[in-house]
Amino acid sequence: MHASRIISDGKCGKKCVWLLFSDGTSVSLTPDKNKSRNKGGKGKKKQVFEAYMSSEEVSAGLKRGELIQGPLRINPKKYHEAFIPSPDGTRDLFLDGVAARNRALNGDIVVVKVLPRDQWKVMKSDTDGEGSSEQESGTDRAGAPAGSKVTCSSADVIVEAQYSDGEEEQTHTDALATRVEKMNIKTLGMACIRVVYIMEQKHSRAATGFLRFLSDKNFAMFSPMDHRVPRVNVPLADCPEDFPTRPGDYTNTLFVCRITDWPDDSTFAEGQLLKSLGMAGEIEPETEGILTDYDVDFSDFSDEVLQCLPQDLPWIISPEELLKRRDLREECIFTIDPSTARDLDDALSCRLLPDGNFEVGVHIADVSYFVQEGSALDLIASRRATSVYLVQKVIPMLPRLLCEELCSLNPMTDRLTFSVIWKLTPEGKILSEWFGRSMIRSCVKLSYDHAQSMIDSPDTLLDPKVLPPCDPKHPVDEIHRAVVDLHRLAQKLRAQRFQGGALRLDQLKLAFTLDRETGMPQGCYIYQYRDSNKLVEEFMLLANMAVAHQVYRSFPQQALLRRHPPPQAKLVDDLMEFCDQMGLNLDFSSAGALHRSLHETLGMDEYSSARKEVLTHMCSRPMQMAVYYCTGVLKEEALFRHYALNVPFYTHFTSPIRRYADVLVHRLLATSLGECSGPLCFPSDDIQKQASHCNDKKTASKRVQELSCELFFSVFVKECGPLESEAMVMGVLDQSFDVLVLRYGVQKRIYCNVSLENFHFTKVGKKPELTLVWAPDDSDSRCVQQVSWITIFTLVEVLLQADEIPTKYTAVLKHPCEAGPQGSAPLLDASCLLGSQDAAQ
Repeated sequence: MHASRIISDGKCGKKCVWLLFSDGTSVSLTPDKNKSRNKGGKGKKKQVFEAYMSSEEVSAGLKRGELIQGPLRINPKKYHEAFIPSPDGTRDLFLDGVAARNRALNGDIVVVKVLPRDQWKVMKSDTDGEGSSEQESGTDRAGAPAGSKVTCSSADVIVEAQYSDGEEEQTHTDALATRVEKMNIKTLGMACIRVVYIMEQKHSRAATGFLRFLSDKNFAMFSPMDHRVPRVNVPLADCPEDFPTRPGDYTNTLFVCRITDWPDDSTFAEGQLLKSLGMAGEIEPETEGILTDYDVDFSDFSDEVLQCLPQDLPWIISPEELLKRRDLREECIFTIDPSTARDLDDALSCRLLPDGNFEVGVHIADVSYFVQEGSALDLIASRRATSVYLVQKVIPMLPRLLCEELCSLNPMTDRLTFSVIWKLTPEGKILSEWFGRSMIRSCVKLSYDHAQSMIDSPDTLLDPKVLPPCDPKHPVDEIHRAVVDLHRLAQKLRAQRFQGGALRLDQLKLAFTLDRETGMPQGCYIYQYRDSNKLVEEFMLLANMAVAHQVYRSFPQQALLRRHPPPQAKLVDDLMEFCDQMGLNLDFSSAGALHRSLHETLGMDEYSSARKEVLTHMCSRPMQMAVYYCTGVLKEEALFRHYALNVPFYTHFTSPIRRYADVLVHRLLATSLGECSGPLCFPSDDIQKQASHCNDKKTASKRVQELSCELFFSVFVKECGPLESEAMVMGVLDQSFDVLVLRYGVQKRIYCNVSLENFHFTKVGKKPELTLVWAPDDSDSRCVQQVSWITIFTLVEVLLQADEIPTKYTAVLKHPCEAGPQGSAPLLDASCLLGSQDAAQ
């Protein structure tokens, strides 16, 4: 927690010293004559943090099961709260206060010891209907939230929440789990722990923030925007030359600072100022700050890296390479992507066979051909691990010559690919499959809109004028028929998946239209996930699952796969209890059961989809994040399962232009097919280390994407607001409540401190309710005192308006007299979607 010393005159003329924290609380530091003095002697600073254990002590403690290792997660809104997952992954262990973290930062791999039971803490669950945690509902640049945020492009198949990448430490997991079980963590509340060692500093120690001048010091105070990072003392020599004489000129300037040291006797770190970004509130400085905070490398590629690319342009495929591949250039193969996409890494084909079955192909850019193992290009790709998608641009994993040209499956251009080809029945049953390196020539670049038009009108050909240029070898009717056939097969495959127990948690995503000249947001809308998206998704899933089986069969100790652990048991139990209180019949017994119960009828009115969104958000909170792993580091095959997809093996194969994990999977696949010279030389430990790094970078990329969308939406509210919308209540606290803003798909917290005469919070079991008493509107004699009741699923009208702080906006509940008949009372609560028997409860 950040703090400042305040010296004031107390009683009897004595000086009183207070430690003023940034959350408004304060602690007196004036010595109490009844308490013993610091034994360290006069002038010696009191130690704030414990000394770290030695590496030998840590190693021995881990082996004995006395210490626990895991990734640190700090709540960005309540930064005195931090957590690491328990060894068995069923719940979190709690670190109470900054001192307990012992100078570790978010994401660091730490070693902790469990404190005595009398220091444990009972934590209030966020799944009991009391609203999203501050972590979930805040808009700071921090955290990997369990709930959805404003985002603008679909990510993975499942909603990914918190995760632990500590599965590589399986050697002592059983002993630790047994020890934690003996500690009765499950029955005595939240176990409190303290960091005794930082195993790996995952956090970059760099942050974006503001400078504050201190008149009597030879250093300035740097205040990070991410409150999980401590305030930092930086030398005045690092600051702009005129900063000491004109500090007011820099009040709204964003700076980048890196922590160089954090003494154990200070709550403040020490560091150096790296650069000035520009004015807060402007899109580009804010964007660069986001990238810096999450350690995203957005620098230009070095000459050494660029030298790894083909130098003789235009590049052509050599005759020798042609002989090694299956030539598919005469096939009707095409891409389906967003209209603005430039990195086209997947293509599809579908051909009706004489026996009435279909030959279906998924063709993926052969990035591993260009990214040679061990090269400078391979090294930078492994470090970046993923492309990062912002609203206005992409930070690519690979140089643009590869992303947008040589690897991109551009139309009417010969390209190298890795293909999976199946023979499928019309019902979607797989009769055979083939893997191999190939060469294709895409006949057209379709957008999702083009494909959707074909799906919506299967018997009507699109006018060639509305399509992009097509290869004359493949007329529009051939392409049209292939898209329609793929859609029908995808429907069969999708139905089989969900009948087999798969789960999908869709959450609203925001997209923007930008001014071409200024880059400023002109408008925004909720992205529509349609049948054309589902078509592509189904065949990408099918290819990923097929490749996972192939590489695991070939390399049971070295396969790079992707697993999704089941949801955290404690959070599921809390959510089940809350649902019972609310009369919600959700079945958490399996992924498939949850999917079916979520898709049961939730009322027949226009707001049923909104209620489903709220329930989906609640169900997302207990979910853990899907992670990459090496099969050789997990003891049991049962741990390989992907919970949401409900399949035993899964991996990522279909996006090697933007994900390094896919490049590694391509290399494994090629070796399994005998297409690489020599045996596989990837040690399991090295694969796991890269898998963990990919997990970290994927989490950071997801959060950066969310923050980019939040930034643009804040600018949109500032430029075009105030904005009005209906909203549905998602959670209720004692002085505030969270809402889903239906028009824009964003989640905001509304505080009970505006236009209210009084409010009252009650709770029956785990069902919370707020009673709002509105002050009469003096300007309207017809508007008398009114009362509103706020509970889960209540429909309200809100106003989104710009905040005084740049890049922030607030949500305000409209007065019932302004909101009209819908805003004066709770239109929909839980009883609206239940039968009379449930409502009577």
